[in-house]
Amino acid sequence: MEAVLAKYENQINAFSEFLEDLPDVDEPVWILGACYNLKTKKPELLSDVRSRLWFTYRKKFSPIGGTGPSSDAGWGCMLRCGQMILAQALVCRHLGRDWRWDPEKRQPKEYHRILHCFLDKKDSCYSIHQMAQMGVGEGKSVGEWYGPNTVAQVLKKLALFDDWNTLAVYVSMDNTVVIEDIKKQCKQPGRESRSRAGPCGRGEEQASGQSCPETLHLQSQRPLDWRPLLLVIPLRMGINSINPVYIQAFKECFKMPQSCGVLGGKPNLAYYFIGFIDDELIYLDPHTTQQAVDTESGSSVDDQSYHCQRTPHRMKITSLDPSVALGFFCKSEEDFDSWCDLVQQELLKKRNLRMFELVEKHPSHWPPFVPPTKPDVQTTGAEFIESPDKLFESEEEFEILNV
Repeated sequence: MEAVLAKYENQINAFSEFLEDLPDVDEPVWILGACYNLKTKKPELLSDVRSRLWFTYRKKFSPIGGTGPSSDAGWGCMLRCGQMILAQALVCRHLGRDWRWDPEKRQPKEYHRILHCFLDKKDSCYSIHQMAQMGVGEGKSVGEWYGPNTVAQVLKKLALFDDWNTLAVYVSMDNTVVIEDIKKQCKQPGRESRSRAGPCGRGEEQASGQSCPETLHLQSQRPLDWRPLLLVIPLRMGINSINPVYIQAFKECFKMPQSCGVLGGKPNLAYYFIGFIDDELIYLDPHTTQQAVDTESGSSVDDQSYHCQRTPHRMKITSLDPSVALGFFCKSEEDFDSWCDLVQQELLKKRNLRMFELVEKHPSHWPPFVPPTKPDVQTTGAEFIESPDKLFESEEEFEILNV
């Protein structure tokens, strides 16, 4: 009964309330690169927002690490926002930006496979379990609050174990995006050719530990092509509050076709920002505690609670904490080149004070860039951990967490 109530709690506030709640302005609404006129495209706008995967606090999942917390309420909001920005990249990767969720229609198998990657189970590759324990390698204890940069680093590490999506996650440093480094990372051979992707994207090998001959043949035949890119740019756009000089450039990011949203919020309150109208940001709020969904591997997911059918939240851009992380998804090299052109035209040439730099070559004073690679293990380390207190009892476990 509790699960049924939680399912319908999500639908109590009808989406039509959003229409009355929007400001009465002629300004267009921008949602992840898509533009909507409120007077003519309201239903399309609502469908777009509702179609985004919405990850919130959950309760009554298996304890993290075996003896850790069984709910992330109060501490997991930035991790949930990290899940949302990554899920948006995976939806664009497999279903396309124009895909829409309809609760009355059967969804493609790729959609359910994406959802399985985020279920609250230790063997789901982007579960709260995996993210919380991988965060230990970033200096965060299980149950501790994360910032945008830390969750971006966690996603970068977990993506190395995901052989189905073969996503390259690049996290910029020092407010600088290096084109040469990104192309090197996206064009390196992926480990996906060495093993067949499992239900959550992990490789499946024979019991002997050897890849099957068919897979090895595919590896030898696979060309060196572009791995889809999730580009994350952690920024600080001010000291205690956002500097107004950055606001217009910040809004321009939501207009780009490659926009994957923004991680940010207020101190200790993380939100997933997906667009704006006039001087207000539109975001999905993870601060709702729902029952964990228990689904067998390979089966379809009861997905009603993974789509926000309530009124979307808005906040003034000037209320935003200056620490954020911009997200962009580039499915192809041409897509990335187009993004670079947009950044040059809309963000760099038109602004006196730049949010970030885009450079062609790796800076000579930086350490050499080494693309991250998957270790020769079939686990992220989470399966080995019985208790958060035992995380660093051996050097082997420490190295697995710091890939």
